[in-house]
Amino acid sequence: MMSILNKEMNRGHSFCRLVGDRLSAFLPVRKLKLLMPVVVYMIIYLTGFTLIEHWNRLHYTVIHNAADDLIPFVPVFVIPYLLWFPYILGSILFLLMVHEDTYRRVCTCLIIGMTAFIFVSVVFPNIHLMRPEVMPEDNIFTKMVGLLYLADTPTNLTPSIHVFNSLCIIAGIWDWNWKTDDGKVLPAQVRGFSRFFLTLLGVLIIISTMLIKQHSSSDVVIAFALYLFTHLCVYRLGFVLGYTQRKRRGWASGLPQRRGVHACSDDIQK
Repeated sequence: MMSILNKEMNRGHSFCRLVGDRLSAFLPVRKLKLLMPVVVYMIIYLTGFTLIEHWNRLHYTVIHNAADDLIPFVPVFVIPYLLWFPYILGSILFLLMVHEDTYRRVCTCLIIGMTAFIFVSVVFPNIHLMRPEVMPEDNIFTKMVGLLYLADTPTNLTPSIHVFNSLCIIAGIWDWNWKTDDGKVLPAQVRGFSRFFLTLLGVLIIISTMLIKQHSSSDVVIAFALYLFTHLCVYRLGFVLGYTQRKRRGWASGLPQRRGVHACSDDIQK
């Protein structure tokens, strides 16, 4: 009996080692160290977002404009809206694996925008009253929209994080020179398809926020304005969280080399 137990334990130990080796090969320790601050921030962000969602405020400002009344309700666009979650997560992990500098810049943009959203939600509680009281038809898409409405309250929706984060991914993909961290250039077919697919999906996600009445067009405009400010800080002024300039191939497609912003580690040591 003990021999069988030991045999099974050895098998389990071997399996765990195999899984660990595979994970280490897929995500080296260096990549994990880069990923962990983002994971920690997301935990803090989601905690703050949940608290705000359950915070019953005495007064909400209604976000609405005339353009919202002209935008139709198209339930099928709930599909790209929900694809936002794997779209953002997959893009971040992809950039982490292939190009750390682009990953850092995109994550810096995301953190700035999402932090600004939490701040706006606290000091400027807002609400939307655009959702249809009765679904125009009964199908799988309207059912999905109904479940989304149940899960996500119509409060604290400006600026649209769906829009802002999608803009971060689109800009990061177009800014990247498609060189990997080891200096390899991805094939032209991969570059073309990736840019086309990620841009198209990002645009569909942005449009979907209005077509399923989850966001006002004002939320979209404010998200664009917030992204332009963030883009200026990150891509023009060189503000990148946790960045220490090193000799890296593929860095700085258009970033100004400002000594005051990017202090070389060698200079710091001196």
